Amino acid sequence: MSGSDTDRDCCVKGVSGMPVCEISVIPVGTGSSSISDYVVEAQRIIRKSGLKSQLGPMCTSIEGDLDEILEVAKEIHRACFRKGATRVLTSLKIDDRKDRPLSMDGKVRSVETKLKSGG
Repeated sequence: MSGSDTDRDCCVKGVSGMPVCEISVIPVGTGSSSISDYVVEAQRIIRKSGLKSQLGPMCTSIEGDLDEILEVAKEIHRACFRKGATRVLTSLKIDDRKDRPLSMDGKVRSVETKLKSGG
């Protein structure tokens, strides 16, 4: 049984969702304080993967199969070295729940709904 099969076994019956992850990569030792070229490369990698993503000002959110997300994170991390960084700091947060569906849109919609209702 693969890890993905094991993960599905702990879900509530009938509930399917994808982990929502946040990735931030900081290349160090590049000779510049600008990191936009590294962000562009990271976005290319994410888009090539086909995973749903949302670019933000400080990080990128990704939704999809956890194994695929981890592979993409590894590829982004290594790409920074290929572009010339001598050190790379990668932060990855994973929000994964098995009791009900989870999505980037759903998380945002939940907060916006509560704001509109005064909650």
